[in-house]
Amino acid sequence: MGASILHITNGDSTTNYLKKLKFSGEFITWREMLCEGKTTTDVGSEAFWKNRFDFFKTSYKVSKQKFIDYTLKEYRNLCNKKSQKEIVLWFEYDLFCQINMIAVLSWLKRYRKGYHISLVCSGKVGKSKLMYALPELNEKQIQDHYKNRIELSQDDIEYADYIWQLYCSDSPLRLETVYKFNTNSPFKYLASAIEAHLKRYPSIENGLNSVENTILKTAVEKKPKSKKQFIGQLLKDEDVYGYGDLQYEYKINELRKLFHSFNPIRLTKMGKDVLENQINYYGQIRSDNSYLGGSKKYSFLYHNPSNKLLQITS
Repeated sequence: MGASILHITNGDSTTNYLKKLKFSGEFITWREMLCEGKTTTDVGSEAFWKNRFDFFKTSYKVSKQKFIDYTLKEYRNLCNKKSQKEIVLWFEYDLFCQINMIAVLSWLKRYRKGYHISLVCSGKVGKSKLMYALPELNEKQIQDHYKNRIELSQDDIEYADYIWQLYCSDSPLRLETVYKFNTNSPFKYLASAIEAHLKRYPSIENGLNSVENTILKTAVEKKPKSKKQFIGQLLKDEDVYGYGDLQYEYKINELRKLFHSFNPIRLTKMGKDVLENQINYYGQIRSDNSYLGGSKKYSFLYHNPSNKLLQITS
């Protein structure tokens, strides 16, 4: 029975942990970060992967060979796994994972219709206020999560695919109106992930989004001694996004003109003024090549007092 299960996990650390715990079945690791860069709805198509490689090459200087070895080969392995009629998805509560999860479900809807699909999703454990990643669960906790995994109906899969289609559209406004209204959704962390996603559009107040403002705020309040300590603090504090050190490195680099030094971490006067909403930095940071899902990041503004998005019309 075990061999007839295919596990699709959110990363190598989860895959390795499950193998160490002797979970039976075969494993595919979904190595993507679809919460960053432009996405299109046709997960797995040639155009989809070309678009993703262009993003990684431009933003993270990833070579074609590395992209093939790390991501595409594993995806091709997934395409070849057709014999297992039960598929178990292993994803976490944060934005990084939730966007990958709905993309995988969109792919499964198209290419694995009629298969038995279930979800293991980590986050809160019992009455704890802390959120846990899958490899942070002890053996009993992970076995309990697996035993209580959520069986996904066709309607659930359709809903995940619908949210994915909206995420990839050229406007986030529709997503803003629908994400919180499916109270029967089995994806209990998806609404908070989408909420975090919408706050990644630049704010009206100073032109920076929630993540960028947190970076400046952390620099001022925590006074890190080095960039390594700085990134460590951001990783610890900002778990709703699920970003890794490379992503924070990239985002800090985008804001480098607002930093006086990185050893120790100190903002320029302009950096402090931006943080205090005395200066709007939108004009200096704006880029036509910056996307969140399918929409241009700088074509919309987030209004914090009302938690609403506004479209910029030219």
